[in-house]
Amino acid sequence: MKTGFGIAGIGGRMGQLVAEEVRAAGGTVVGGIDREGRSVEGERMFASMAELAAACAVVIEFAAASAVAGHAAAMAQAGGTAWVLGTTGLSPADEAAVAAAAEHCPVVCAPNFSPGVNLVLALAERMAAALPAEQYDAEILEMHHRQKVDAPSGTALGIGRAVARGRGVRLEDVRTPAREGVTGARKTGEIGFAALRGGQVVGEHTLLFAAANEHISLTHRAFDRRAFAAGAVRAAQWVRGKANGLYSMQDVLGMH
Repeated sequence: MKTGFGIAGIGGRMGQLVAEEVRAAGGTVVGGIDREGRSVEGERMFASMAELAAACAVVIEFAAASAVAGHAAAMAQAGGTAWVLGTTGLSPADEAAVAAAAEHCPVVCAPNFSPGVNLVLALAERMAAALPAEQYDAEILEMHHRQKVDAPSGTALGIGRAVARGRGVRLEDVRTPAREGVTGARKTGEIGFAALRGGQVVGEHTLLFAAANEHISLTHRAFDRRAFAAGAVRAAQWVRGKANGLYSMQDVLGMH
């Protein structure tokens, strides 16, 4: 029987924090993989995702989005090894590959593993259902460190999807990216996004509902990436032994 945790992206900031959190929780880090075959001192390195998945019970991944489709195929062949995926910036094709892998193994996929953010997602959906789009304009503002490569952030898009679910629409049909130039008047029902980058901000997200007579805002600020790592380890502990399928962090937290 396979035991222990593998980490895809073990050489990155999140990968290193995940390894620390696994050990702090009394778990065993079997080893990991990293980009371009980079080795990590003190860790057993595997040649591929397939080899890593074959050696452990759960793989926790915070790696480049470009690797996700290939890793999904490897997880689908891994014989029940669970997958906790925190990589953001996924394309529709990547998301389809993750969903296909979930037919063969249990997968927890989340744009953010912070318990606080997942409470924000739940509240965003309820607020959107209660605040009519004809009266309350929804805007999402996020800021991250200068090294972040994708925008809007996965968490911002997750908030947008929650608002869209609350309003019974598809985010793809109402999403408005960053505005520039002569854009014309704001359309009723659209969900707007703005992304800021600078310094070393771990993550800040604000959902604003703006009506003629009042504004309501919901904000989450992360001060330490360890909150994400600890949440991912919590998800990894939860998903072991679960049936094949695609789960969210809200499932892990018992919110569904």
